[in-house]
Amino acid sequence: MDLRPTPEDEAFRAEVRTYVTDLFEGEFLHLKGAGGPGSEHEHVEDRIALERRLGGDGWAGLAFPVEHGGRGATVMQQVIWFEEYVRAGGPGRAGIVGEGLVGPTLIHFGTPEQQQRFLPGIIKGTELWCQGYSEPEAGSDLANLKTKAVRDGDDWVITGQKVWTSLAHTSDWVFVLCRTNADAPRHRGISYLLCPMDQPGIEVRPIEQLTGTSEFNEVFFDGARTPVSNTVGEVDGGWRVAMGTLAFERGASTFGQQMAFERELQRITDHARKNGKAKDLVFRQRLADAWIRLRILRFNALRTLARSDLEAGPEMAVSKLYWASFHRDLGELAVDTLGADATIGVGLAGDPYDLDVDQREFLFTRSDTIYGGSNQIQRNVIGERTLGLPAEPKAV
Repeated sequence: MDLRPTPEDEAFRAEVRTYVTDLFEGEFLHLKGAGGPGSEHEHVEDRIALERRLGGDGWAGLAFPVEHGGRGATVMQQVIWFEEYVRAGGPGRAGIVGEGLVGPTLIHFGTPEQQQRFLPGIIKGTELWCQGYSEPEAGSDLANLKTKAVRDGDDWVITGQKVWTSLAHTSDWVFVLCRTNADAPRHRGISYLLCPMDQPGIEVRPIEQLTGTSEFNEVFFDGARTPVSNTVGEVDGGWRVAMGTLAFERGASTFGQQMAFERELQRITDHARKNGKAKDLVFRQRLADAWIRLRILRFNALRTLARSDLEAGPEMAVSKLYWASFHRDLGELAVDTLGADATIGVGLAGDPYDLDVDQREFLFTRSDTIYGGSNQIQRNVIGERTLGLPAEPKAV
C-alpha cells in the first residue's frame, strides 16, 4: 500500500476535520471522549442521536457502495475518517456493530432483499445491532456453539444462550450464529441469522464487569423466531459468512481504535511529565517503547488492509494478538504512572468503584487478551496455519 496521501486524500481529510470539529465543539460537545471501552454506558441516548445526525449528514456508511446509500470511500478515506473522528474527541459509536460488521456482511453475502431491508436503517442510525457469537462453551472455540435454530414453516425457532454480547440491551437486531444441522461437522451445519431483539423469546441480562459497568450482556433465546428469509448466505453455510464478518471487524475501523490508543498514551505521557515520572530513564524507555509499538500497529494494519480477500486468516490473528497485548501493557503503564495513587478511589459520585480514567483503563484492558479470540487461540492459529506446527493436543 502506498502510504503517501494524494491531493484528493488531503482535501478529504480537511473536509472531515472541519465537519467533526464543528460537531464536537458544538451540539455534541458533551459527548467528547465518552462511550469508549469500559464506558459504553455513558450518554447512550445522545450517542444514538449522534448516529442519526451522522446518517442525515451523509457521514455514515462511508465504505458502502453508492448504490447502497454510502459514499464508496476508498480504504485511505476510511482510515482518514476514523482518525479524524477520534482526534476530534468523537465518542464510542452506538451504531458501530451495524455499520462496521452487519452492513459490510450484507453487502458481500446478503440478498438484494436483505440489503434493501436493512442497509438504510444502519446508515440512518434508526436500527441498532449486536453480535450473537460467543457462548459459555464457545468463545475462542466458536465452532463449539450449541445455540440451535429449528425450521418451523417459514420461520427459524431459536433456542440457546449467547454471552459477552455488547450493547444487547440497546439493540433492535442481533446477527446470531446457530446450529441448524446437528449431524454436520463442527464448522458446517451453522447458519448466520438476523433476528429481531424485541420479542417475547429473548431475555437480556447485564454482566457487571471489573469496571462496575455492564455494557456486556448474556442473551437467552427461548423460542425466539425470525423468518427463514433472514438467513445470510446458505443454510448450514454460515461459518464462511461469520469469518467474513470477523475480517470486517479488523478492517479500517481499527485505525480509529489506534487513534484512541494514541490519545491514551498522550494522556499517560502528560501525567508522567506532571508528576516527574518522565525524568526516570527506565520509565522514559517504557513510554518510548509504547510509542514505537503503536507505530508498528499502524503500519501492520495498513499492510493487512492491502489484502483483498475476506478470510480472517493468520494475518488477522497476528493483528489481534499484537494490539491486545499492546493495550493490556498500556493499561499497566497507566497505573504505573500514577504509582501508589492508582490504588486510591477518586470519589466520583455514583461510581461504584470510584474509578478515574486510568484505573478504568487498567481494569478494562485485562479483557483485551481474552475477547475476540484469546491470545492463546491466536498463537495456535499462527502456529498451525502459518508455521505448519503440529495441532494443539485435544483434551480426551
